[in-house]
Amino acid sequence: MSLIEMIGLAAILLIGWLLWRSRAGKAAADKRSGAGRRATNVEALDTVAGWPPEPTRVMTQHERRAHRLLRDALPECMILAQVPLARFLRVPTRHSYAEWMRRAGQLCADLVVCDEATQVIAVVDVRPTDAQASERHKKRHDRMDRVLRKAGVRVVTWYEQNLPSPEQVRELVLGSTNEQQHPIAPPMMSSVIPSAAEAAAAPGTQSARELVERLASESVPPERGDVDEPPPSTWFDDLDSSPMPLDEGRRR
Repeated sequence: MSLIEMIGLAAILLIGWLLWRSRAGKAAADKRSGAGRRATNVEALDTVAGWPPEPTRVMTQHERRAHRLLRDALPECMILAQVPLARFLRVPTRHSYAEWMRRAGQLCADLVVCDEATQVIAVVDVRPTDAQASERHKKRHDRMDRVLRKAGVRVVTWYEQNLPSPEQVRELVLGSTNEQQHPIAPPMMSSVIPSAAEAAAAPGTQSARELVERLASESVPPERGDVDEPPPSTWFDDLDSSPMPLDEGRRR
């Protein structure tokens, strides 16, 4: 092949590559433009007109049954339903709060047992049996259990098709200092996950039951000050919620 032919071939290849690159760039630009138009269209939608709301029940049939059991067995307690973790847990703000909300903050506790001052005593998780639950469902509940245990919140798991009897509810939810490690419950009906605080509790430490009985005997439940007040809805509005990159030491 002569030098002229080689130069011509190289020129043809170069022109072909330039054309391909130009078309690829145009396609990427069109894709970005289309995504931008779609985002703009979504933002332009009216919240009510774009997503017509309809009322629905707050709790499932099994959750309603569990709620009645708790209400009847613990009349001195306040029983709340479908409470987001972000409503009763505080987290440090050195990392992105938006990222924590995406991972765990929007998860809802099925039933939350509180004292009269709305201090959380325990969380009751009503779930299907492991055979009925999807992997995604299991991972979501496992993540919630992990977060609650780290916060020192007692977690009690009840299975939908086999809720405890009214006589067992008080022992399962409140228990005592020694009973918390080995709850009295038939297999596959309910399980208790001790919190980090309970696992380290020494004999003589005030149990959840003692706390509730003390509060029930007092005319006015003691308030523990603003430190225990829930984070307001606008608590993080003025904070930087952008992702924070890890430093080199944490990457390793």
